[in-house]
Amino acid sequence: MSGNLLFLLNALSTWYMVGLIWMVQLVHYKMFNRVGEDVFARYATEHARRITPIVAVPMLIEIATAVGLLFSRPGDLSLTWSVVGLGLLGVIWLSTAALQVPAHGKLASGFQSDVHASLVATNWIRTIAWSIRGALVGWAFWTLLPATG
Repeated sequence: MSGNLLFLLNALSTWYMVGLIWMVQLVHYKMFNRVGEDVFARYATEHARRITPIVAVPMLIEIATAVGLLFSRPGDLSLTWSVVGLGLLGVIWLSTAALQVPAHGKLASGFQSDVHASLVATNWIRTIAWSIRGALVGWAFWTLLPATG
């Protein structure tokens, strides 16, 4: 796959996730405590079932293309840019696996205010990391654009 196509798919998946993570952080997770304790376990289970394909597919595309960009980059995009971007994905995936997934697992048995508060607080790790990735992708687009007179 060409560096240009890898970069385009990476940029699209990154910016999709930037928008999604901000919505999840500021709207979705913040409203978990308004669902109602009597139905929360069912809600949490349904949430996990429905959100998984919405996040898993673009996350897999993003990480696969980020790895590809280590070997095939468009224009003058540096290896450092690719390594930093992949490092941010490492932070995101580690946070997801170590913090957010276990919190969702606990919430699947019923609403727990301490677990909810921890989920909202620790999700800032992913929100910030994806936002930085989005900025890096934006910078790369800017530097790769042909100069116009």
